[in-house]
Amino acid sequence: MSPVYVPAARHLQRAKDLADARYAEPLGVDDLASAAGLSRAHFSRAFREAFGVAPHAYLLTRRLERAAALLRGTDRSVAEVCVAVGLQSVGSFTSSFTRTYGMPPTAYRASFPPAALQARVPACVVRAHARPRHRTFGEDSGPAPD
Repeated sequence: MSPVYVPAARHLQRAKDLADARYAEPLGVDDLASAAGLSRAHFSRAFREAFGVAPHAYLLTRRLERAAALLRGTDRSVAEVCVAVGLQSVGSFTSSFTRTYGMPPTAYRASFPPAALQARVPACVVRAHARPRHRTFGEDSGPAPD
């Protein structure tokens, strides 16, 4: 039985999916190349040809997109956001974020309403807390609590 031919694009997509799913982990180009089953040099060249961007730049973009979402929707510090998206240097994170979004992370966060104002409570929780504490049909037995 001859080996099954798998298109190179499928291997590259596997690496791209890995970057999308595990961006917060300490992934590098070597890890992505390994997922694609290619040497680092061949992988980098093929990834750039297929997706129009270098693998490292793609991974950084995913991390910065997630960081922007965390800055908009949470009250985490910039350092916490940096670590949460898989980056280690707050200085490098701030520089990359500023280059990508045109403003530093703190200014980006300030341009959105505070995260506390965006908090959403599921309707089932609202209904549960809105229910009367004591039934009106006589099921309650005993005195009412103070």
